Amino acid sequence: MFISELAGKDLDFILVIKFLMFAMPRIIPLVLPLSVLLASIMSFGDFAENYEFAAMKSAGISLQRTMKFLTFFILILSCGAFIFANNVIPYSEFKFINFRKDIAQIKPAMAIAEGQFSDVGSYNIKVDKKSGENGNFLTGITIHKKSNNFDGSKNVIKAKNGELISNEKSNILKLVLNDGYYYEDIVPEKYEERNKIPFAKSSFKKYIIYIDLSKLNNTNSEDYTITNTNSMLNLSELKYTIDSLENNRKKDIISFVDNSYQRTVAQAYFSANKALNDSITASKIKNPDLISNFTPQDQSAILQLANSSIINTNYMIDSTEQELESKTKVINSHWIAFYDKFVIAFACILMFFIGAPLGAIIRKGGLGLPIVFAVLIFIIYHFVNTFGKKIAQEDGLTPFLGCWMATFILTPFACLLTYRATNDIGFINMDVVLLPFQKLFKKIFPSQNQ
Repeated sequence: MFISELAGKDLDFILVIKFLMFAMPRIIPLVLPLSVLLASIMSFGDFAENYEFAAMKSAGISLQRTMKFLTFFILILSCGAFIFANNVIPYSEFKFINFRKDIAQIKPAMAIAEGQFSDVGSYNIKVDKKSGENGNFLTGITIHKKSNNFDGSKNVIKAKNGELISNEKSNILKLVLNDGYYYEDIVPEKYEERNKIPFAKSSFKKYIIYIDLSKLNNTNSEDYTITNTNSMLNLSELKYTIDSLENNRKKDIISFVDNSYQRTVAQAYFSANKALNDSITASKIKNPDLISNFTPQDQSAILQLANSSIINTNYMIDSTEQELESKTKVINSHWIAFYDKFVIAFACILMFFIGAPLGAIIRKGGLGLPIVFAVLIFIIYHFVNTFGKKIAQEDGLTPFLGCWMATFILTPFACLLTYRATNDIGFINMDVVLLPFQKLFKKIFPSQNQ
C-alpha cells in the first residue's frame, strides 16, 4: 500500500522500519480472526483425525468440556483485542500520520522521484536528477499545474534547475526555479477560435512556488480533523466527536430552513414593497385568485421574483443536500470506527466457535483441508463485512447493521456447527442427499434392482 512512498525516496532503513511498524497495528483486525479460525480448525481437526476425541469421549470427556478452557482463553483474547483496538491502533495511527508528516518536513525531496511525474498537491512534478545531501537540488524540472476550470487548459512550467527549501517548524515547502519558461493555454471565448490552440509563453530567471507540506502525503490538517480522525480516536473520543458532528448537522438543517423561509416570494417582495403590503389587506382581497388582486405591473414583478426565487431555492437545496450527504458520510464513518472496536472482539469468539466444531467434524488437521475451509469462511466474512461498511458509509444501512452484518450472518452457522459437533452429527448427512436419488433410480430401472 505504501511502496510508492518508500521506493526511490532515499529513506534510511531505520525510517522504513519505523514507517512499517507504525502501519502494522491497523492490520491486526484483519489477521487476528483469521488466525483464530485457522488455529482452531487445525487443532481440533488434528484431534479428530488421530482419534483423540474418541479416546476422550470413551473416558467420559465431552466436546464441551474439551472446549471449556479454550473458550475461556478466547474470551481473554477477545478482551485483549478490544483493548488493542481501542488504545493501541488509535495511538499507532496518530504516530503514523505524524511520522509521514515529519518525513515530508525533514526530507521534502522524498515526495519527488527521479525520472517520473510525482503528484504533489496541485502540481505534477518531474525532475531528471536530484543532488545534494537531502536531494534538495533539482535539475531538468518539468511541472504540470492542475487546472480547476475543467476547460481543457493546461499550465506547464519548465526550468533548468531548482531548489527545495523547507523548515521543520513550517508546513510550507518553497520550490525555487531558475532559468525557465511558463506556458499557459488560453481558451478563447469564440468556439471557432479554439482549434488554433493559442497559448501564452513567458520566461523567468527566478520563479517561486509555495506548496502545502500536508498535501505531500494527503494529510491536510483541516480536512483530516473533519474526515479522517475516526481511526485515531478511542471510544470516548469517538462518542464526543460524533455528538459534535451530529449537532453541527442539525444546526445546518435549522439554518437552511430559516434561510429558505426568509427567501420566500411573499417575504422578500412585501418587505421590499411596504406600501403594497399596507394596501393589500384581507378586507380588500376580493378575488380568491390572489395574483389577480394586483395590478399588471405588480403581477409581472411578483412572477419574475417567484421564478428567480424558485431557481435560487432549487440551487440552494441541491448544494445543501450534497453538503449534508458529505457530513452524513463523515458521521457514519465515525460510527463504523466506533462499532469496529466491538466487532473485532466478537469476531475472535465467532471464528473459534466456527473453527473448533468444524475441525472436529471434518477430522482433518495439518495445513491442507483446514486452510481451504478457513480461507473460504474468512473470505465470506471479510467480503460481507466490507460490503456492509461501504453501504453503511453511503447511508444505505445504519452503521450498526453495516458493521455487524457479517457476524449476524455467520453466528447461526457457528451455532449449527457447535450443535452438530457436540451431538456427533456430521456436517452433511450424505444419506439425506443420496436417498432421493436412489429412490428415483429404483423407479426408473426396476428390473436392474431385482
